[in-house]
Amino acid sequence: MALTNAYPLAKKTLEKPQTLVEVNGIKIGGNDLAIIAGPCAVESEEQLYAIANFLANKGIKIMRGGAYKPRTSPYSFQGLMEDGLKLLRGVSQKYDMAIITEVLDLSLLDTIYPYTDIIQIGARNMKNYHFLKELGKTDKPVMLKRGMDATLEEWLLAAEYILMGGNQQVILCERGIRTFDNTSRNTMDIAAIPLIKQLSHLPIIADPSQATGNREIVGPLSLAAVAAGADGLMIEVHNNPEKALSDGPQSLRFEQFSDLLDKLNLLGNMNGKKIPELHLKTQFN
Repeated sequence: MALTNAYPLAKKTLEKPQTLVEVNGIKIGGNDLAIIAGPCAVESEEQLYAIANFLANKGIKIMRGGAYKPRTSPYSFQGLMEDGLKLLRGVSQKYDMAIITEVLDLSLLDTIYPYTDIIQIGARNMKNYHFLKELGKTDKPVMLKRGMDATLEEWLLAAEYILMGGNQQVILCERGIRTFDNTSRNTMDIAAIPLIKQLSHLPIIADPSQATGNREIVGPLSLAAVAAGADGLMIEVHNNPEKALSDGPQSLRFEQFSDLLDKLNLLGNMNGKKIPELHLKTQFN
């Protein structure tokens, strides 16, 4: 823990034990458990609204969805781009949901900015320090994913670049790291969650979908992350994952997501970190 002096703005102190980031009435940090859910990529109006309708009925207030997709292969689906952003904003207005979407590089920031409520910075950009400096000048929350090969110190130093610019609304996201084991897509570093809680005042959420690449183990790792102290989860949900254009194997089906919410509420009863927005009665047409 001696390395905390390396990132004075991100480190936990008696004066600043925790930061709460509020989006759409949902507090990320503190005693609430924030749930962010939605498809990996925006594929069509029909797909996005079907998922949004389901999530809104579950009380989910923050929706994820990629309009610009960073893909390893240039031949893979790259996203609907600005058309996808317009669909996300339509969902936001109809269902009163905040939107989080990834900004791939600085050239896209002005395009994406009006459409999103949280700026997502992916693992590939965690060490893009010039980009991070510019994000420090924005007035919207930034969710900073851990790089696949990053130490906790490197991750917190990346957050420091954003904080130095004046933007104090930084959310950390553990999304798995690359190890020698290829049984799952990445290796979920559960220990990083309580360690970050000791080192930093910044809220931390977990992305078990990206970490595993396998919908069958997203649930168990979600529960493990919450038990370890995560302030929230970001989970991929799809109405037809077998036909998804991006990351279908790690996307939960509707019934799987519903079951996970029930389990998270039971866990919340034990550790005091419940989903405040969860409800089952509201219907949208």
